[in-house]
Amino acid sequence: QVQLVESGGGSVQAGGSLTLSCAASVRRFSINVMGWYRQAPGHQRESVASVTSGGNTNYGDSVKGRFTISRDDAKNTVYLQMNSLKPEDTAVYYCNVRLWRIDVGENDYWGQGTQVTVSS
Repeated sequence: QVQLVESGGGSVQAGGSLTLSCAASVRRFSINVMGWYRQAPGHQRESVASVTSGGNTNYGDSVKGRFTISRDDAKNTVYLQMNSLKPEDTAVYYCNVRLWRIDVGENDYWGQGTQVTVSS
């Protein structure tokens, strides 16, 4: 009943830009929060950015001013515009959605991950 399809990852040189997207197929759920996490080799998964159903955004300190998160509720899609990319942004990026339904409450769901590689 829940499917997340990510796209937009790839390889780019430092200073370049990429845009990630994640389309959520969520029958009979309300989408509360949509966001992006990332995990680099040897590191824990960390929050990159999130946006609530009310439009409030939150960013990790390392991406503030460079990344922009947005959502299109008509398409159940969240985007991550990444500018001024740095080699340290290299990671697998995961889409995360927090869904709610009256019979199961609130739960997190994850995409399959998309690789972002930034070369110096």
